[in-house]
Amino acid sequence: MKQEIKVVPSVVNKHSLNVVKQDPLQKEPPAIDLNSSELYENRELSYLKFNLRVLDQARNPSNPLLERLIFLLIFSSNLDEFYEIRVAGLKKQLDFGRQRPGPDGLYPEHVLKDTHEQVRAALDEQYRILNEDLLPSLAREKIRFLHRHEWNENLNNWAREYFLSEVLPVISPLGLDPAHPFPRLVNKSLNFILSLEGKDAFGRDSGLAMVPAPRSLPRLIKAPEELVSDGDNFVFLSSIIHAHVEELFPGMSVLECHQFRVTRNSDLEMSQVEIEDVASALQGELHSRRFGAATRLEVGKECPEELTNFLLTRFNLMPDELFLLDGPVNLRRMIALTQMLGRPDLCFPKFSPGTPSALEEGNCIFASVDKEDQLLHHPFQSFIPIIDWVREAAKDPAVLSIKQTLYRTNESSELVEALADAARNGKEVTVVIELRARFDEEENINFASILQEAGAVVVYGVLGYKTHAKMLLFVRRDGKTLKRYAHLGTGNYHLKNSLIYTDYSLLTCEPVLCNDVHKVFQQITGMGKKIHPKLIIHAPFNLRKSLVKMIKNEKQFALEGEPAKIVAKLNALTDPAVIRELYAASQAGVQIELIVRGICCLKPGLPGVSENIRVISIVGRFLEHSRVYYFLNSAPQVYCASADWMERNLSNRIEVCFPILKKKLANRIINEMGIYLDDRTQSWELQSDGDYISYQPDNEKALAGVQALLLNKLA
Repeated sequence: MKQEIKVVPSVVNKHSLNVVKQDPLQKEPPAIDLNSSELYENRELSYLKFNLRVLDQARNPSNPLLERLIFLLIFSSNLDEFYEIRVAGLKKQLDFGRQRPGPDGLYPEHVLKDTHEQVRAALDEQYRILNEDLLPSLAREKIRFLHRHEWNENLNNWAREYFLSEVLPVISPLGLDPAHPFPRLVNKSLNFILSLEGKDAFGRDSGLAMVPAPRSLPRLIKAPEELVSDGDNFVFLSSIIHAHVEELFPGMSVLECHQFRVTRNSDLEMSQVEIEDVASALQGELHSRRFGAATRLEVGKECPEELTNFLLTRFNLMPDELFLLDGPVNLRRMIALTQMLGRPDLCFPKFSPGTPSALEEGNCIFASVDKEDQLLHHPFQSFIPIIDWVREAAKDPAVLSIKQTLYRTNESSELVEALADAARNGKEVTVVIELRARFDEEENINFASILQEAGAVVVYGVLGYKTHAKMLLFVRRDGKTLKRYAHLGTGNYHLKNSLIYTDYSLLTCEPVLCNDVHKVFQQITGMGKKIHPKLIIHAPFNLRKSLVKMIKNEKQFALEGEPAKIVAKLNALTDPAVIRELYAASQAGVQIELIVRGICCLKPGLPGVSENIRVISIVGRFLEHSRVYYFLNSAPQVYCASADWMERNLSNRIEVCFPILKKKLANRIINEMGIYLDDRTQSWELQSDGDYISYQPDNEKALAGVQALLLNKLA
C-alpha cells in the first residue's frame, strides 16, 4: 500500500529542529476529556500494524531479493513471539476471568477476535508473496525449492537414501490410541498428523498417528550438485518425510499426511523467591516454557476438517485460533538459507562501520575520552571501541574496578571474555546480569557462571524489576586521585546486534555524570533509600515524572507565545500518562514530532487534541532501536535513554536516561534526528484513524533513505 499523500510542512529545515514562534494570544486549550478511549490505539493491534510494515519490505522491489525473503521470515518470527507473549497474556486474562479494558476501551476478548482476523489476512498475504513473488524470483536466480512432484528418478533415489540414513534412525512415529495418548509437543516444533487405514501387527486400527520432525535435523537440505547442477537447489525435510512416511507404518495405508505446528505461552513466571535462588528458579521455568498453554495452531491448508478439529480439541483451542497455511508451517526455519548461499549480489551491500580517529585500534581510549566525550551511532559507527575499552581496562594496571550491566549479549561474547580477563587480572569486576531478558535467559545464566568462575561478582538485579539500563563504569587511578569513566547506551552490549540495530553510545569522563552512574550501580547491587542523581534520570523512580515535567514546561512556553518543540525517537509509545501530557501540550500549540518504530497508542491529527503531533515509523535495513528525547526549552535539550515510553519501562524496569552535555554532540544528534524526520523513502506516517501511509520518493536524493544517508556519512 504505497501512495503519495499531502503532508503538513515540517518545521524541520535542512536537518535542524527550528520551530516557529507561537501566537502570543494562544488561549488555554479547550476542555476535552483526554482519558477518552477514543483517543487511544490498542497496543496489540498497533503492533500488528508494525509487523505489516515489516511484511511490506518483503514485497518492496527496491530491496535485494534475499533481503526480501529475510523480511518475510522476520514477519513470521515476530508473529511467533507475539502469540507466545502478548496473545498468551490476553488468553490468560480470559481464563482467570480478569478481563480489564485498556486505555482504548477494548476488552481482551475483542482484541483477540480482531487479532485473529487481522493475522489470518496477513498470513494469506505473506504466503501469496512467498508463492507468487519470491519463490519465482528466486527460481529465476537459479535458487529453487524442489517439491516432490518435481523430483526425477535420481532425486527420488537420493531422497530415499537420505531418509533411510539420516531421518529413519532418529524419527519416532507415534500411533494414537488409549495406550499412546496424544503427546506433549514442544513449542513451535514441526509435526505431521496422519490418517491411516488397516491394522498393525497387534491388531490396532485407531486410524490416527503422529510423526514429529526430528529437531536435530536441518529443515532445508541442499540437493547434490551432481544430481541438479544448475544453480542452488534445496529440498525441505518435510518433503522427504512426507514422501516416505508410509515406511514408518509398514503394511498400512496413509490416507492423509499434513504438517502442523502449535505455538505455546512462553512467558516465564517466577514466584517471589530469594534473590540467591533466582538462577535456579529460572532454570526450572525454562523447561516449562516449551510446554505452556497453546495459543495458536498452524496447519497445511489441505488438511481436512476432521483432522484439524481433532488437533484443536487436543490443544484446547477454538476454531478462530486455527490458521491454514499455503506452504511450510515453519517458515522461520528457512533463515538457514542465508548461510547456505554465496550470493552477495542478492543482499544489501556490505559495509564497514566507521570509527572516529580518536578511538581507532592502538589508541588509548582512556586518553581519548579524557580529551573529549565520544559519541557513536551504531551500526553506522563501530561498536568495537566499547569492547576494546574493556579489553584495555582489563590490562591497564591503573584500572581498579569495572562495573557493567548485561541485558543481552552475543553467543560467544567477547565482552564477557574481556570482563573475565579483568577479574583474573585482579580488577574488582561487578556485573549486573538480567537473567530474565526474554529468550536469552539460558545464555545469561551461562555467562553468569563464566564470570563467577573468573572471580567477578555477579548479581541478578532487583527482584520484580528488570535491569534494562545500559551502563559500563571504570574506576582508574590518575596520579593521586581516582577518576571515573562511563559508557552509556541506548542498546545492548551485543556485537552482532550492533551491526543491525541503530543505537547511540556515549563515552564520557564527565565527573557528575559518572558519579551518577556510580550511584545507580550502588542502588542496584546494594540496598538503601532512594538516590538522587544530579544529571541521570532513572526509572522506576523519576523518569515518568521528569518526562511529564519537561512536556509541561514546553506547554507553558507555548501558552506564553514562545517557541515550543518536542521530538522523540522511540521503539514504542504506550504509557497513558505520557500520551495525555503530549495531547495537552499539542492543544497548547507545542510542535511534537515522534519517530516511533513499532507500537504507538497515541493518535495524531485529532481535531482539538493532537493536530500539532506528527508520528512517523522508519522501517528498513536496520532495526531502529535508539531512544532519543529532545525538548526545546529544557537544559540540557537532548537525552538518550534505554527506555521507551511504555508502562513497563517507566514503572517496572531499571532504566537510565542520560543527557548529552556537550553542545557539539547534542547538535549532531539534533541534526541526525532531522534527517530521520525528512525521510521520504523508509518512513510511514501514522494517520488519525490508526492506519499508516508510506511516502513515495519524489526525487533521486529521496531514494537513498535515511539509513543509506547515515551509512554514507558515518560508515
